[in-house]
Amino acid sequence: MTRTTPPRRFDSLAAVKASPARANGAKQRVDLEEAFGSNVFSLATMQARLPKPVYKALLQTIEQHTSLDPSVADAVAVAMKDWALERGATHFTHWFQPLTGATAEKHDSFLSPTGDGRAIAEFSGAALVQGEPDASSFPSGGLRATFEARGYTAWDPTSPAFLMESPGGAYLCIPTAFASWTGDALDKKTPLLRSIQALNVQALRALELFGTPARRVRSTVGPEQEFFLIDEEFAYRRPDLLTAKRTLFGAKPPRGQEMDDHYFGAIPERILDCMNDVELELYRLGVPVTTRHNEVAPGQYEMAPIYEDANIAADHQQLMMSTLQRVARRYGLLCLLHEKPFAGVNGSGKHLNWACGTEGQNLLDPGDNPHDNMQFLFFCSAVLRAVYRHQDLLRASIAHAGNDHRLGANEAPPSIISVFLGDQLTDVFEQIEHAGEALSSKDGGLLGLGVDALPNLPRHAGDRNRTSPFAFTGNKFEFRALGSSQSVSFPATVLNTIVAEAIDEMVGDLESRMGGGADLGAALQGLLADEAKDFKPIIFNGDGYSAEWVEEAERPGLLNLRSTMDALPSLVDSKNIELFEKYEVLSHRELESRYEIKVEQYFMTINIEGETAGDMARTMVLPAAVRYLSELLQCADRADEVGIKVKGIETTAAAVADAINRLVEKLAVLDAQNAELGGEEVESKAEHMRANIIPAMAEVREVVDELEDLVPDDLWPVPTYRDMLFVK
Repeated sequence: MTRTTPPRRFDSLAAVKASPARANGAKQRVDLEEAFGSNVFSLATMQARLPKPVYKALLQTIEQHTSLDPSVADAVAVAMKDWALERGATHFTHWFQPLTGATAEKHDSFLSPTGDGRAIAEFSGAALVQGEPDASSFPSGGLRATFEARGYTAWDPTSPAFLMESPGGAYLCIPTAFASWTGDALDKKTPLLRSIQALNVQALRALELFGTPARRVRSTVGPEQEFFLIDEEFAYRRPDLLTAKRTLFGAKPPRGQEMDDHYFGAIPERILDCMNDVELELYRLGVPVTTRHNEVAPGQYEMAPIYEDANIAADHQQLMMSTLQRVARRYGLLCLLHEKPFAGVNGSGKHLNWACGTEGQNLLDPGDNPHDNMQFLFFCSAVLRAVYRHQDLLRASIAHAGNDHRLGANEAPPSIISVFLGDQLTDVFEQIEHAGEALSSKDGGLLGLGVDALPNLPRHAGDRNRTSPFAFTGNKFEFRALGSSQSVSFPATVLNTIVAEAIDEMVGDLESRMGGGADLGAALQGLLADEAKDFKPIIFNGDGYSAEWVEEAERPGLLNLRSTMDALPSLVDSKNIELFEKYEVLSHRELESRYEIKVEQYFMTINIEGETAGDMARTMVLPAAVRYLSELLQCADRADEVGIKVKGIETTAAAVADAINRLVEKLAVLDAQNAELGGEEVESKAEHMRANIIPAMAEVREVVDELEDLVPDDLWPVPTYRDMLFVK
């Protein structure tokens, strides 16, 4: 029998040989200090180009978040335009973050016709401050009807403008908020800015009690980004990767991550070239990327910046994701940001390192003697109080379909929200709980390595815990449950808001105690003792993956919201509505809209996966299996003709035939469930996806993966895990 399908194994060789990285030649050396921020309309650039009064007024807005004088905008616009034109820009855009989770932009030319056949470059203060993109096709969660198209973008002067460059030219990006004609926030930036403001107000109240002078308290964020890089050729041959952003089928390869040799190993040359280019582009955009390494799974990597103001960090995180995806294609690679693109190996997260501080002080830095640092204990207690009270809201903030595949597995914390404090701080709070005060702090001491030539290392007083969803890591809290494809804005918004509430209530308690005659020290001692008893159930330093922890967590009533559809209703719980409205972060309408959008996105994600899985199984896998069965039967017939009995062919044919029959049966169930969308309401549709589509896909996958181990390599219609994870 003549084969018409070329051997698929040659695709791997072709992919490597055709890699653009092999043709680039030697890389030019780059002055990193000169490159950093070169495409940013930075403070230094503004100071050099703006009149002193204008720069001073703008600096006040940037640093203190005061209202901007409208007269400043015209001068800034002229300077920004001149700077952009000098660097080759032809257009400008209001760059914003709609509720899709991605970014959006509408480009407008700097050129304006003069009426005499010529044109001049113009950019006014009005164009800088406000734009008007069509808002009708962005998700609004019912905040506005489809026919209501007007939306406004508003310049955010606290996040610097930047240039995006490509071989075809450059354009100026102006970070903006995005709101409807009615004033409702249609984006992720606006609530984040509101939450930053709320945290600042309450934290300044607390610092005033402690006698700590400060002009502003800011929240800082440092998001780590995990991702996979696979050869682009393979992705084009996988409909699931193109439409669902993850593999819906795939048998476990002979080797995965069992050897643990990929983690922190030498970065492959092609990948390193790609990462170097990503970093260089991010440096030019002012993104302070400092860390890169191989992650646990083969084909998986991580990049991370240092900490920045939460608003700027959120903007930079969006730039990091888009830059990774864009630059990867230059190297014939596809960057996968999905939380679980491959079953059976580690998925990808995005650890959100969060803290708050003044111009020169991190309020979550315990110092050398945490038991004596009452200001630190106050702010740390506020975070613990917030997490305990709003564990449901934190879980909901990271809930989406992709993350459901990851939470609770080896690379991610469980869905139960708990806090790891480490031995030192746990001991301090236990002393406060039992004795009303802490008298000592455990010392980590020095770590001797038993070799005279090696230094004695200072050892932290507590180890880290990778199974904890919310861990104290020295001078910050690490929210480890975020998914790799997720915007950090909403989880940061939640953290800022719940901590603002905790500080507000604790300051009120302190003021009440002091009004009763107690001095600050006595009032604080009593407050911390009460708080330590209340938030004690949320502290857990053990193995978050253990079955014992699930049982233990139930006793004090910790929530175990296992899936997105379990978690999302918390967004519109009455206590959370009151929280966001009290601190003017999200109105009831705005919060309801986000719930609606998240439920709809869950439905659409699983619906696409279900349809794609059915299509691939029907049009790719089933025909390949039938072809192989046909070959086996023809071979068996020819063997009979010459009197040869080949029992192995009969056994294999029977196994393939049985799998084909089961696949047809399971596929019929999936097709029927795909046809039944679950009703008219988005909640019932989403529930149908969880209760029916996901189990039906799992049963189809089980048979497909079984067939992958039976059908010959050259007949199998899609690249395997072996190819995608190990071709670099």
